[in-house]
Amino acid sequence: MSSDGLIQDGKNGKDGRRNVVIVGGGAAGMSCAATLAQHPDKFKVTILERMSVIGGQATSISLDENKHGASWMNDGVQGGSPAFKHTINFFEKYGHKQQDVKLQVSFGQGKDSFWTNVFPSQLVDQFSGDIKKFGKVLKIIKYTMPVLGLVPIRTMLRMFFFNKDFGDKMVFPLIALFLGTGNQTANVSCAILERLFDDPNMKLWDYDSETLLPNLPLMVTFPRLESFYADWAADLKSKGVTIRTNTDVVSILNRNPKTGIVLQTAPFDPEDKKGDGDGLGMQNKNAPATTETYDELIMCVLADDAKKLLGKTANWKERFVLGGAKFFDDITITHSDADYFQKNYETRFSPDLCAKPKSKQQEEQIAFAKNESTGPDEEAGGYRPMYYTHSYKEDMHKIEMAFDCTNYQHQFRQNPSEPPAPHKSPVPYANHVFQSIFLDKSNSHLWTINQIDESKIIERKWWHQLGHRWQHYVRVVPNMMFINRPGRQTHTTFAGSWTLVNMHEMACVSGIAAAYRLGAEYEVFDGFAEDLLRKYLLICHGVRYRGGKKGV
Repeated sequence: MSSDGLIQDGKNGKDGRRNVVIVGGGAAGMSCAATLAQHPDKFKVTILERMSVIGGQATSISLDENKHGASWMNDGVQGGSPAFKHTINFFEKYGHKQQDVKLQVSFGQGKDSFWTNVFPSQLVDQFSGDIKKFGKVLKIIKYTMPVLGLVPIRTMLRMFFFNKDFGDKMVFPLIALFLGTGNQTANVSCAILERLFDDPNMKLWDYDSETLLPNLPLMVTFPRLESFYADWAADLKSKGVTIRTNTDVVSILNRNPKTGIVLQTAPFDPEDKKGDGDGLGMQNKNAPATTETYDELIMCVLADDAKKLLGKTANWKERFVLGGAKFFDDITITHSDADYFQKNYETRFSPDLCAKPKSKQQEEQIAFAKNESTGPDEEAGGYRPMYYTHSYKEDMHKIEMAFDCTNYQHQFRQNPSEPPAPHKSPVPYANHVFQSIFLDKSNSHLWTINQIDESKIIERKWWHQLGHRWQHYVRVVPNMMFINRPGRQTHTTFAGSWTLVNMHEMACVSGIAAAYRLGAEYEVFDGFAEDLLRKYLLICHGVRYRGGKKGV
């Protein structure tokens, strides 16, 4: 181990290479393997993935093209920010292309609760003072980060005397939707809130002092992730990486310098519905477990799964850190019930929802929403939201989230190289594909899930999602550096978006960082991306980035 925390020499296999096992074939595991695969003389790499395909939550499903206008859709990870440089770099490396989209969002329902980033609303007018003050508070958080950054959002809103409805109807839905924090948004630390608006590496948009969320910010929709991950896996296999799907790590028996990493695996059938209630299948009980030995272990699974797998081999630091990450069970219903959607969300422009324009810019926004003119960069006119939220009257801190995937994902458009036609929807609204996300099954008594027509449900899928509570940034994130120990006592490194913030880009960076710690070189392709890796290594590994090699 060098002075900067990177492995130089260490225990090698019979062929002189370090035998590395990566548990989990999602974005983190694949990014780690891709980085290690650049050094076939140094590393022998094996990925163990319990599902039948790799990609983790980045999955795709098939659709009836004649009915819905597309033969597929991404049903887990759907898109992100143009700042997701590592994600986009991997896409383009394998000939897959993200598509730009001007984001339209619909929050709440009814003129007392509705607001959007498409045209002026009465709610935005009502809280104009709070919106301006919000920008000032973001600056205060930035300059008092070690202290105020750890304060939960709900506490901060009270400390600075924000209107309660401003938090309930604007701040909480906004953060919940774009960070995936769901019903834990009130407990999210102010550090994440400030980073979302201000950090060049993390922010999804710029703060707008007039409307909070800027008008039609640029986002990207992802290519068919199933195909992308299949191409990625094929390339890694050609470079010597072993990828074993349908393989479950049953337990980790030992981790020490003498024995190495000793674990047991068994076949896993994700289609077997007799599992333990997680909807993810079960092990083949008739197949004997296989004992395997490796030099280094990269855990690219969720924190609670990692803690469970480590079992008695986990030391007190690992139990403390991994036990601090809190996860919640959510369900996504993919469906085509347009009546349900119109009942629970503001899907169409209505003069009753629109505030009186106060500037020429707002007049232009209203004309755009009415489909009377084009928008910025000749964006086709018309109010067609992609993201939605619905707050429960019983508890305004709790919400449901939804997507109109037909409006959002690029493959539904008539011509993939052009925006939707301004006066004609690519697909009749009755055949749109929607996703409704119901958060935290302990709150299922609040869900509107039973209102969805069963005959119009395309897919049900459960997810185990991280709650970005303030405790996560006190107990987990700052202590990751003490449990990432490649080449040392445990020979174990942890990766995944849960190590910092739940984004596909962060999963990629965490996997690259794990490989970097083992001694793999980072191929520099973009200064912005390199800076994100530098920050991640310092925060989650406690090491300074020493530079990489320039890409070809």
